[in-house]
Amino acid sequence: MPALPRRPRQCGLSLIELLLFIVVVSIALAALLKVFVTATTASADPMIRRQQLAIAESLLREVELMNFTWCDPDDANVATATSATVSPTGCATLVESGVSEPGETRYGTTPFDNVNDYAGFSMVGIRDVTNTAIAGLSGYSASIAVTSAALDNVVAGEALKITVTVTAPDSSTLTLQGWRTRFAPNDAN
Repeated sequence: MPALPRRPRQCGLSLIELLLFIVVVSIALAALLKVFVTATTASADPMIRRQQLAIAESLLREVELMNFTWCDPDDANVATATSATVSPTGCATLVESGVSEPGETRYGTTPFDNVNDYAGFSMVGIRDVTNTAIAGLSGYSASIAVTSAALDNVVAGEALKITVTVTAPDSSTLTLQGWRTRFAPNDAN
């Protein structure tokens, strides 16, 4: 019996193999696209968080750089007072009370002049110290609390805890805290 001629082996994919490949690749692509969609929808959140942090850091730095004195910085004995009392060794007339004095604001001709003046300060829409609204930040708000606190070896009254809270347009809040200590009997910078 004569040998049958060999048929050359066919190369390529069958229809079933091709369909199976398309199904597997489409499942993988769908999963990959879902990751991209999730990443893009959440990409605004880090920007909001970074903006809140920048606002809070800026306000905290502003407050921490203010004077921390026994007396109001306008008092005649501000440089020599050793206590928050009206006395020969204390203030002449104006004890620093932990709230801003009447007429003092963050803005204007009579600005805050002491750390304690910022206690209870708040703003809706972020503004700089010249009271100019900062573009793009109208949906944010900020508040500042200043409280007397003990800090390690520093007794209460010699240290202030400053808490800055910033609320974003999405109602998320970020709180940043810092401390200001009196490193001389009367730290008038």
